[in-house]
Amino acid sequence: MSALKLDPGLDPAAAKPLFARFGRLHLPALLATPDAQRLAEALKRAPWSRTFLADGKGYDVPRADYAVTPEEVRREVEAAIARGGRTGFQFDFDTWRISDFLEAGQRQGGAVAELEAAYDLLNSPAFLDFVRKLTGDERPAYCDAQATRYRAGQFLTAHDDELAGKDRLYAYVLNLTPGWRVEWGGLLLFHDADGHVAEAYAPKFNTLNIFRVPQWHSVSQVASYVDQDRLAITGWIRGSKPG
Repeated sequence: MSALKLDPGLDPAAAKPLFARFGRLHLPALLATPDAQRLAEALKRAPWSRTFLADGKGYDVPRADYAVTPEEVRREVEAAIARGGRTGFQFDFDTWRISDFLEAGQRQGGAVAELEAAYDLLNSPAFLDFVRKLTGDERPAYCDAQATRYRAGQFLTAHDDELAGKDRLYAYVLNLTPGWRVEWGGLLLFHDADGHVAEAYAPKFNTLNIFRVPQWHSVSQVASYVDQDRLAITGWIRGSKPG
């Protein structure tokens, strides 16, 4: 397996004025195209867990376990997710927490080798230097990462990503879904002070969404009729490494 590479045509200096003005950016063609395709294929094989809040408590349930959970328990879970979505902060999507494993020294290779390579790229001098030049900020020192999958009905409600002690500078989404249509949902929405959508980004293939923290945003619910997966690698660019 060869290392993943940034697209050689990237020019952070050209995009820097836009980022400075708006504090967010949708940037096409982050990776060399063959690398983006490899990574997209790897995401299809990820060992997914469903992540959600139930009555204020977070859960990561392996999809294989959820599939054999008794029906009455699943009904309770679905009801709790819906309650949270109606009344406050809630999320419901699938995850594989890449950086949690790697930070714990649990590099696995095999089916997740490409996802681990994405973490390596995000923490390489090439990517961190790209971010510094794009943002004009010398502080970025580390990127955490998780693989994410949104399927029909899944969503993420409004939040601003600020969390004490995490040293989050910027959030990012590396989109890896080919052929997504905007009417399918799964849009990254930025909220203004009046409760309107200030801007929305569709999850176009091989694009990077990057924005300053804090900033109110959400991911709109994927439509019930959609039979494709919204795939991405997401996380935060931080000013210090964990530990």
